[in-house]
Amino acid sequence: MSKLLESVDARTKLVGENRLELLLFKLSGRQMYALNVFKIQEVVQIPPLTAMPHRHSVVRGVTHLRDQTISVIDLSAAIGLRPLADITNGNMIVTEYNRSIQGFLVGSVDRIVNLNWEVILPPPTGSGRAHFLTAITHIDNHIVEVLDVERVLADIIPYDTRVSQDVLDADLAAKAKAKKMKLLMADDSITAHGQVRDTLKHLGVDVISVQDGLQALQLLHRWLDEGIDVHAHIFMLITDAEMPEMDGYRLTHEIRKDPRLKDLFVVLHTSLSGSFNQAMVDKVGCDGFLSKFQPDTLADLVQSRLRTLLN
Repeated sequence: MSKLLESVDARTKLVGENRLELLLFKLSGRQMYALNVFKIQEVVQIPPLTAMPHRHSVVRGVTHLRDQTISVIDLSAAIGLRPLADITNGNMIVTEYNRSIQGFLVGSVDRIVNLNWEVILPPPTGSGRAHFLTAITHIDNHIVEVLDVERVLADIIPYDTRVSQDVLDADLAAKAKAKKMKLLMADDSITAHGQVRDTLKHLGVDVISVQDGLQALQLLHRWLDEGIDVHAHIFMLITDAEMPEMDGYRLTHEIRKDPRLKDLFVVLHTSLSGSFNQAMVDKVGCDGFLSKFQPDTLADLVQSRLRTLLN
């Protein structure tokens, strides 16, 4: 498995082409789950764990790996299934989300698959574990559930959406609220929507939410068809990089090639590698990049855009 994860450069070429690679694995049963390979640093056999007092119930302990100490999370328990009973033969997936490293305990690791985002579909509404899913897909006639790791981590470490007083511009927030300023957000994570919405309410900004890039593009086109001035209706689009059916890079590309939308202010907001995403920002023509989740940085960027429009 380590050989499959060696070449980061090769994997990053898929992003921006509306493609991705998924690591397939099982937990305590037969159901197959997946995580985006780009967020995975390595897969190793479960190392010795050290228990911590008063730890969260799904955190099995900590381990030392490559000169750093990381928390190790029982992924099965974290999404509401029974904890992994026998971890001696399991695996640990080491991931980086939102600038932090964590390990996830899983059962057997299957393989890596290369897919087009168009075959990655939103989870069906009303499904029992949809709260912990960003998407589903079908591989070899089996349903594969793509897990929302941001949601898992938010349960363990509640996120803070407060904006620092020295960052918040109260006068600007009052102007934005009076003008009923709105932005469009495309993200497949319910958690990410909540984070942004709760932060931007301090800035007097309303958020229109959609679950993926295709929904965002369709909504923009519908507004145009209805005669709505998109640039007056929303002052910014915040898009995740990875989403079912159409990723954020492809969405930005489609916006830039449409003469009616090409000047829309677009910001990429993602938990993926910041250095890589800056290169993609330049390639597809985004106006900015934000790493998840930093309320003050988000507020700074949104307020900067508001000052340009309102002052």
